[in-house]
This record gives sequence, C-alpha cells and structure tokens, in this order.
Amino acid sequence: MLSELESIVGISEIDHLVKLSRFLQGKKIVHINSTKIGGGVAELLTNILPLKHELGLDATWEIVVGQSDFYKCTKMFHNLLQGVKNQIVPDTLLKVYEQTNEENAQRLYDLLNEADFVFIHDPQPAALIKFFPNRKGKWIWRCHIDISRPNRQVWKFLKQFVIHYDASIFSLVDFARSLPHPQYIIAPSINPLSDKNKDLNKEDIEKVYTEFNIDPSRPVLLQVSRFDRFKDPIGVISAYKLVKKSIPSIQLILAGGSADDDPEGSIVLEETLTAANSDKDIHVLSLPPDANITINALQRAADIVIQKSTKEGFGLTVTESLWKSKPVIGGNTGGIRLQVIDNYNGFLVNTPEGAALRIKQLLSDDDLFKRLKRKGREFVKDNFLITRHVREYLTLLVILQQSRATVVL
Repeated sequence: MLSELESIVGISEIDHLVKLSRFLQGKKIVHINSTKIGGGVAELLTNILPLKHELGLDATWEIVVGQSDFYKCTKMFHNLLQGVKNQIVPDTLLKVYEQTNEENAQRLYDLLNEADFVFIHDPQPAALIKFFPNRKGKWIWRCHIDISRPNRQVWKFLKQFVIHYDASIFSLVDFARSLPHPQYIIAPSINPLSDKNKDLNKEDIEKVYTEFNIDPSRPVLLQVSRFDRFKDPIGVISAYKLVKKSIPSIQLILAGGSADDDPEGSIVLEETLTAANSDKDIHVLSLPPDANITINALQRAADIVIQKSTKEGFGLTVTESLWKSKPVIGGNTGGIRLQVIDNYNGFLVNTPEGAALRIKQLLSDDDLFKRLKRKGREFVKDNFLITRHVREYLTLLVILQQSRATVVL
C-alpha cells in the first residue's frame, strides 16, 4: 500500500509516516467502536489498520457488542447529541448502556488494560474507561459526530466518562467541548486505493446503468448515505421534484444501506420509499455493506452528487465524490463545510429550494460545471487522504507518550 500511495502523495509524505512510526515500534494500539460493518467509522478503521500494520505497528480493532436496548440507547445518544429535541433517555436505558459497557470491559479486559494506546470511537463504548482504573496506557476518545449543540442530559451523562480520558479528538473546532484534557482536531479521510475510491474501467461504470435501470443519456443526481433522518433523503427528493419541473429528464439515485448499530435505518428507508411515490426516475437502492465497487461506480456515473445532511460529523461520501471529480451540493453543516468550498468545488445549501437552484445552475453552465469538477479532486488530494490522517494520529501518539519532553517532528 505504501508504494502505491507514494505515487499519489509523494515520497516525502511516506517518509514522514515511516519516521513517525519508529517512535511507536513495540507499542500496542487498540481501536474500539460499535460495528465492523456499515457507517463511516467502520470504513475509516478498515482502511487505517492495514496502513498501520504496513508501518510495522501493533494495531488491533475490536467492537463492543450488546442487545437491542443498548443500540436503542446509543441511537438516542446519537440523535440527541446532534440536536434532536424533546426527548429524554430513560434511566432504564442508561443502566443498560453502563451494564453493556461493563460486560464488554470484562471480555476485553486483558487487551485494553495492557494496551499502550486505546482509541475509543464515539459514544457507544465511551463508558469502558470507567472499568479500567489502573490502566497502563493512554486513552483517547475520538468523537466523529457533531456535538456542537448537544442535549444537556446526554452530554452530562457521557461527560462523566469522557473527562477521564487522556485526550479527545474532534473533526472540527466547533465540536470541541469543555474538558480537562488536551483536545485535538483531526479530520477523517479516504483511502484512494480502496474499492470505494480506486479507478474503475468503463465496463464497471456502465454496469450500474443496466443493473439499476438508469438512462446514461439523461442527467443523474446521486446521494449515497445511510438511511438516516440527519441525511435528509426526503429533502433530496423535494429538491429533485423542484428541478424536474424545468428539467423533466432528471434522474435521482438514493443509495444507502444499514449498520449493525443503527436500529432506525429500516424505518427511514420506508419513509424514503413513500416519499418517492413510485416515481420511475427515483431509484432508492438499499445496498449491502460491502457494495463498495457499486458505490464507486454510481459516484462515477453521476453528474452531480448531493449530501443534503442537516447534521454531519464529516461526510465521507462528500470526500469520495470530490475525489472522483464530481461537483457536490452539500448541506451547510458540520464537516461538509470543511470539504465543500462554496462556488469553488461545490455549493452549500440550507433548503431543498436552495439545492434545486444549484442543481439547475450546474446543469445549465458547462464552464462552472467543469471548474468545480477539477477543483474537487485537487482539494481532497491536498487535505483529506489517508496518509495525512494517519500522520496526525501517529503525531498525537508520539506527543502523548512524551509527557515531559519537547517533541519536535
């Protein structure tokens, strides 16, 4: 992988990774999240672990497991931390949450207690630290979601665990909270060599036209995301319907799937199908978690990619689409703002009406369309590839193990 990445990012970036990794040889690094399939965190770890291994690092990945009430609780955490109002997590579910973390702590005790560095991803396993009072290593809480305006009840509950970490990582400055330890800003990334992002031949791309009954001679809009209300698939359909009034040839693809830790996905999928109302030009695709080549091909087949989220921790589908030189129309929120620079590589919008306006503008202005396509790939190469992400992770670990020394990297 390193040699292939070198051809994309240059030898100096790879040399930097190699030199950083020398400080961490023999150290045990463990990542913990709540699912190995589906969702951005699982995708990030799927790509990061092999690169760490190639650098000679002892890095492993485990998940916390629980029953349905645990996932119901953590989905409520997710929604409330990102701004859903008028809900309270019952005490019974909070007890299930702590009990499930305790059970997982017992199962993973030897591994985590002896690890030199432990990355705990998102709220689901955040309480694990409570059950490791005599831990050997440094623990880092990595929050991938938008908690800029969290529900007070949920944040107060989670904060009692988070304050015991040695450091926290957020994707944006706006997401950082008042905590008694160092906080770091590290944006996610994509692996340009993965099945989701590697170059495809013409036949692979053309295959999705046939498989999903898409007409390549007519404009194609695409949103790829889990079926989650924060991704606003209903708002995307509303924008499409507004565009269709003046561009009747338009087609829309809403492609997504589910994750093991998201019990609401099937409900939102049904809502999306209802909103589509059997329109033959709206293709709602429920894809399996490993449909990476299909998603890659769909993104390359699309004319315009939409990610009209109302809340977004980062939005890897935005990065993926910009890398494939697609203009992106994104919700004016969270991590999408890091990636979509208005009128440079895409547009930021707040409403279906705004999205519809920008879609029509792009489809009627060929010079604008080409300029945004070109700038998107360049922006991702400079800012959001996996080598930068791993470099910042390794830099953080080197800093954390040099508690009394001045570190110059």
